Amino acid sequence: MNNRLVAVAFELDSEWGRGAVTVAIAAAVLLAAWILGRGVSRAFEDPQQSYNARRLIRTAAWMAWLVSLVLIWRPLGGNLAPALGLATAGLAFAMQEVIGAIAGWFNITFGSIFRVGDRIQMAGVHGDVIDISLLKTRLMEVGSAGGNTWVQGNQYTGRVVTVSNKSSFTEPVYNYSSYFEYIWEELEVAVPHHGDWKTASLILEREARRQSESDGARQAMADVRRRFPVPAAEVEPRVFASADEDYMRLAVRFVVPIRSARSVKDDVIRQIHSSLEDAGIEIIATSVIQQSTNDWQPVSPSDTNDDDTNK
Repeated sequence: MNNRLVAVAFELDSEWGRGAVTVAIAAAVLLAAWILGRGVSRAFEDPQQSYNARRLIRTAAWMAWLVSLVLIWRPLGGNLAPALGLATAGLAFAMQEVIGAIAGWFNITFGSIFRVGDRIQMAGVHGDVIDISLLKTRLMEVGSAGGNTWVQGNQYTGRVVTVSNKSSFTEPVYNYSSYFEYIWEELEVAVPHHGDWKTASLILEREARRQSESDGARQAMADVRRRFPVPAAEVEPRVFASADEDYMRLAVRFVVPIRSARSVKDDVIRQIHSSLEDAGIEIIATSVIQQSTNDWQPVSPSDTNDDDTNK
């Protein structure tokens, strides 16, 4: 008798049977997802990789349950298989962007391109990654010099930008903080040849050393070299000099953390200008120098007079 009841309960020709099978499959899928989730939590040491694997398992569980619903309830009767084939072909054509975005998610997640918290540039957008979903990545936008934002420094604009994961295949992805959370900054000043450019060079190097994060960058570079076959990079502050017929141009190069680059650069600029002023060293304002692709050309007095006349 009990066996007969069980057979009737799971008979797919009746609504009660289909309902019972649906509940049983749902319970089995949830149990399997829970067991697999516990397994991957122990298998992955990286919390981010573990989170991504659990999300993938949950998505697969939902898909399996939805497919089982279609097969059990057979909404199109005996024509289900041909209809599914046509629907699949149509969806594959119409959802190319979606399929590309899902493939991009696999590329981002299991290719370790970036993770939540990294500062990246993707599809022309600079920002910190705040979410990676199956179809899209959300960035807290960061302004950049020469960019399309009103904020020109490495600081938040307040906008959250959504980018399709497919962009990880079609455009380069720049990661500023995945392996090496530092960037090289440069400051340039122009000193007339009759000025004390040697003392100016010493001042630039001294102030850059005060603010530079050379020790941390050196350790980070050592970690990078253990993972990748890259040559050693110079992380100590250094001043480079070049000259034209009117000016001695000094460029100081130093390392700063990516997330505090603007504030550090601001401190260095203020200290350099204050120290040069105290030393009585004349520097040329950037507005007096026209910078082309390769060289700075001084503005002649005649050009300045012509501009004033035109105004």
